[in-house]
Amino acid sequence: MDRFRSLTARLVLTAVALVAAFALLIGAATTVAVRDQLLDQLDQKVVESAQRIDRQLRPGPGDDDMGNQAPGTLFAVLGIDQPVGEILGDRPGESDALSDSALEELEAVPVDGQVHQVDIGQPSDYRVLATEYPNAVVVTGLPTSDVDDTVSSLLVTEALLFMLATLAAAGIGAVVVRRQLRPLREVAATARAVSELPLASGAIALEERVPEHLTDERTEVGQVGSALNAMLEHVEASLGARHKSEQQVRQFVADASHELRTPLTTIAGYTELARSRPDDKAAADTALAKVEEESGRMTALVEDLLLLARLDSGRPLVSEPVDLTRLLVEAVSDSRVLAPDHQWRLSLPEESVEVTGDEQRLHQVVTNLLANARKYTPAGTTVTVSAHPGGFAVHDDGPGFPADLVDHAFERFARGDVARTRAGKEGGYGLGLSLVSAIVTAHGGTVALRSVPGGTTVSVELPS
Repeated sequence: MDRFRSLTARLVLTAVALVAAFALLIGAATTVAVRDQLLDQLDQKVVESAQRIDRQLRPGPGDDDMGNQAPGTLFAVLGIDQPVGEILGDRPGESDALSDSALEELEAVPVDGQVHQVDIGQPSDYRVLATEYPNAVVVTGLPTSDVDDTVSSLLVTEALLFMLATLAAAGIGAVVVRRQLRPLREVAATARAVSELPLASGAIALEERVPEHLTDERTEVGQVGSALNAMLEHVEASLGARHKSEQQVRQFVADASHELRTPLTTIAGYTELARSRPDDKAAADTALAKVEEESGRMTALVEDLLLLARLDSGRPLVSEPVDLTRLLVEAVSDSRVLAPDHQWRLSLPEESVEVTGDEQRLHQVVTNLLANARKYTPAGTTVTVSAHPGGFAVHDDGPGFPADLVDHAFERFARGDVARTRAGKEGGYGLGLSLVSAIVTAHGGTVALRSVPGGTTVSVELPS
């Protein structure tokens, strides 16, 4: 039965069933119509036979030949003491007398001027007409054998035609359906080819597509082909994003390992120095100070990594009203103390700007942006912090970001060559802007960077 589960088989079977049903209906209607017409003709002959008998019983001028009847004609006289009846034979003068049971059946025929069908025990039924006379009832009839034979022949012919039509419908239907479903098989071949591609890992290039001539959405197959192509494009984009994410994770782990290895190596070196000079207090103090410094650097890095991990996991932040104006004023004030050789400007609207979010994290966003402006611009640079309803912007007139870094500035461990040159505590890990982007995104906001030589602006938009 599995072979009947295919769409081709089901469509062919449906078409054949419809053809067979219509053929049966047409055959049945034709048979009934032909039989009724033949019976009408036979009834007319019965009436004519009764009229000839009537003229024979009431002879007049010119009626010498009206008594001739066709072979098989039934003639019976009823309603008398001794009912009689006969069926004319094939030769003149030959006849077969009717049995008593046949006469009894004929006596039940109503005298209403209509032709009726009776079974009198002959090979075929008879169509009879009863005519009433003053002293008797005369019944005249003709056999239905010719009608039965014609209808039987018609049924045989219809049966043969039905079989031929069914076989023809099955054969032609199979050819037509297979031809019409050929595009669907091509679409399936494309899907099968894609399913055989190694998609588990690595860079994925889904070049398989449904041919353009099979993507016409005015047809059902075209709709399937177009939908499959759209799905393949979505899958290709998703796999590409996944691969890029995997590469970023690998690079992230490698960079984090590199950043942790340096302070660990420093700590190990100064620890060994202090151990090798147990009597040298100055060396021990220097080693402890350096260990403390590098431990702090590692702590800051690990805390940043943990914060990024929390944000990546979708952990919700605090959502409460935050006075953004106050945050900016405090951050700029701190920056003036930390970098007095920079020009710090603050542009605020007349009314206080308030947003919804996590005050501690938003403070981290502001301080990270100002720290970047402080670290990576020369002395004398003017840094302008401006606020507006729903966000703020940090602008500096420094040298700007390297051209190859602008598109990747918010990626983790993304740093230009200048940033990679550490200067004691001012050295960075390349996580500042990535933390800004992650925190702002977690708040449902957006962050954008525009940088050209002589002007860099970072714009932050937050929900009010």
